Amino acid sequence: MRKVSSKQLKKMMKQMGVKEIHALQVTIRCADKEIIVTNPQVVEMNVAGQKVYQISGTIEERTTETEKKQVEIPEADAMLVAQQAGVTLEEAKKALAETEGDLAKAILLLKK
Repeated sequence: MRKVSSKQLKKMMKQMGVKEIHALQVTIRCADKEIIVTNPQVVEMNVAGQKVYQISGTIEERTTETEKKQVEIPEADAMLVAQQAGVTLEEAKKALAETEGDLAKAILLLKK
């Protein structure tokens, strides 16, 4: 079996339409729950003209309600938002609660 260097592997993956996407968090919203993937590793593939995403990481499931829900804010998420937005940890937690745990929305809200 022939060894393949990382450079050759990346070239082959690019030729096959496979690329890695750098993401902070992936949220899948269903009618009755949310599936949150933290520290995600996301790979995008082009298969028969359609984009297919493979996602792996730390999985957390939350049940959803029709009205605004109380979201548990992980300390790591609050620290990341505080660092990215240049605010205190308490301000970051408040923004995360307001955006129902959405990291990107919280950072944008704080940067306005």
